Amino acid sequence: MATIVIGSVPTEELALAHTFEELPEVTFESERIIESGDDAVMPLLWARNADRQSLESAIHEDSTVKNVTLLADFGDEHLYRMDWVDQVQLLLHMLTNSEATILDAHGRPDGWRLRVMFPSRSHLSETHEFCKGHGMEFTIQSIREMDGQPSGRFGLTEDQYRALITAVEKGYYDVPQKRTLEELADEFEISHQALSERLRRGTESLVEDTLLVGTPSER
Repeated sequence: MATIVIGSVPTEELALAHTFEELPEVTFESERIIESGDDAVMPLLWARNADRQSLESAIHEDSTVKNVTLLADFGDEHLYRMDWVDQVQLLLHMLTNSEATILDAHGRPDGWRLRVMFPSRSHLSETHEFCKGHGMEFTIQSIREMDGQPSGRFGLTEDQYRALITAVEKGYYDVPQKRTLEELADEFEISHQALSERLRRGTESLVEDTLLVGTPSER
């Protein structure tokens, strides 16, 4: 059964540690990460919170990256393609031996946070053993097995998934609103308070599992 894992890796074990030292406010978010060769991976990264001149100066002095290409410049954020080299054994293992898919990667000075989908728990165990054998740190924050239901991809219960999908389809979130909370609750044959809680918890889980993957928790 496919398994989604959220975990963190120190910057010195992955990439761009020098860039983070030079620009402590900068953040990176992956658009895509693919294998580029036997000793490299090629990510597309959004860079934020740094001006282009300072950013490119730091990146070009960073020994963990090469072949850096600017793909888009939107003033306050920049999209780069680059090769990560040297200290990327963990990602290469995930992409090759463990047949994993890197869904998200968010880089900050305190480390990289990854959301990874493994084909099975055994593939995750292989990565765990790889880290132990190579003295690497991959700290797991959460593990979720996908049970074949669409809800499992986003950290939702089946009830939360159905409530959110139905609310959108019936126009609850439209402006102007086409269906009230009370009307929607009648369709589910539950109280409007129960439906309201289901929608709130579902929205919270959805945001945490997608938009806040790279944001440190303040709870």
